[in-house]
Amino acid sequence: MFRRILSRFRKHDSFPKNMKRGENSTVKGGVDMRSLNSFIEIGTNCLIEGVLVTETDGSHINIGNNVYIGGSTLLDCIVSIQVEDDVLISYQCLLTDSDNHNLDYDIRKKDLADWRNGGKHDWSTTESAPIKISKGAWIGARSMILKGVTIGKGAVVGAGSVVTKDVPDWTVVAGNPARVVKVIKKSE
Repeated sequence: MFRRILSRFRKHDSFPKNMKRGENSTVKGGVDMRSLNSFIEIGTNCLIEGVLVTETDGSHINIGNNVYIGGSTLLDCIVSIQVEDDVLISYQCLLTDSDNHNLDYDIRKKDLADWRNGGKHDWSTTESAPIKISKGAWIGARSMILKGVTIGKGAVVGAGSVVTKDVPDWTVVAGNPARVVKVIKKSE
């Protein structure tokens, strides 16, 4: 079913009504809206080669103008993922605004049955918090941005980093967990 949904929305002119795409924006990756009441908004002059997934009625992915999202990158949204203008997200990154599973085994052991039952997972049992990628940020290849994180304006996330806490404006972070390794020049 996942492949059918993805291929259904790959064409530039066949988006669902709850998805808005700005002028001169191209979606080469996939779109998987698992809830018909979720919403995806893409600004102008964007190139999306990754996959955008909305899981719940309240899921909202908002992508600004002049944004690049690289191939095999996944934005998996339960609550909200906001990507501001002029952001570069490299290939094979993961942005997820939830833990995807509960830490409690008695709750978590039911997840497989939920997905076998048409994917109707109870997201209320999973911790979630919005993600924000601020203007001009660059997310390096194979990085992970986890729930509740804000990446600051002009910040750079080094390749392969796992970001679990907010990243200050105009800094470079790297590692697992990501830590500030450099302050960079402010510019516009």
